[in-house]
Amino acid sequence: MTAPFLSIQNLGVTFTGGTRPVRAVNDVSLDVAEGEAVALIGESGSGKSVTMRAVMRLNPENRSKLEGKIMVGGRDVMGLNTRALSAFRGAEAAMIFQEPLLALDPVYTLGDQIVETIRRHEPISKEAARARALDLFDRVRIPSAKSRLDNYPHEMSGGMRQRAMIALALSCRPKLLLADEPTTALDATVQIQVLLLLRELQRDLGLSIIFVTHDIGAAVEVADRIAVMYAGQIVEQATARDLIRTPRHPYTLGLLKSRAHDAMVKGSKLDAIPGAPPDLANLPEGCPFAPRCFLADAGCRTGSIGIAQISEGHQARCRRLDQTALRDAG
Repeated sequence: MTAPFLSIQNLGVTFTGGTRPVRAVNDVSLDVAEGEAVALIGESGSGKSVTMRAVMRLNPENRSKLEGKIMVGGRDVMGLNTRALSAFRGAEAAMIFQEPLLALDPVYTLGDQIVETIRRHEPISKEAARARALDLFDRVRIPSAKSRLDNYPHEMSGGMRQRAMIALALSCRPKLLLADEPTTALDATVQIQVLLLLRELQRDLGLSIIFVTHDIGAAVEVADRIAVMYAGQIVEQATARDLIRTPRHPYTLGLLKSRAHDAMVKGSKLDAIPGAPPDLANLPEGCPFAPRCFLADAGCRTGSIGIAQISEGHQARCRRLDQTALRDAG
């Protein structure tokens, strides 16, 4: 069996800078094959972005504690020193951040930022680096690409800035791309354009990619597999097809029911999940979703809940899978 390109095993991230430690990520395991697209979905505060930043070792080391194992292309990311980590970021793995206006440097042109990034990792002339930057702008479909290289970030629209951010992330030809909610603050039309562009680039370049998103509909469009996060844990993962057709964790069921869909009667309310996500500094005992779950019983509120194998490639962290299986059968 071929080893996954990205392998996250039993990852834990605890923030220690406040009055109480916050367990933002708890026992997360996730594999991504070479050339595979995986979507990570869940509510705000579920640990998606923290997980992505952990892969890049971007969480502040003086205020956070990392546990577990992260392997990228056979390399132990946890064991990289400062110099090796600097070389790893950009060249082997790259990240697209939520808000490009904050991630891009406002005092340098977009072309200069891409050229500097390329030359930081490769012994290449400025002219050759700029030619690659121009090719990347063409690839991500930025109109008038040659003149746009000389624009500053504030001179671009939100959608064009996000495309420039994608070009910057791809500039050193990484094999792993982490897209952390790349369509935040974009209108619906531009969102789907950016997501489809990323999917096209992923297929053309053979990238391994993780999309972080709130939108399960978008996840289905762009991902081969979907992992659902809640309260710092992956509670279900499966192929996109299986997750939509036979969701088994009550939280996944709740996410799917809370979406607008064609069968809804005009004026009807969305079937929202009751309550709110738990305080990660004071997690309840047992299943963290139990206080909001329509299937929870006393056993769900004690002990730890392990991962159950439902079928090949389909797993869920729930002790009431017998009841969700009856729902599917009915």
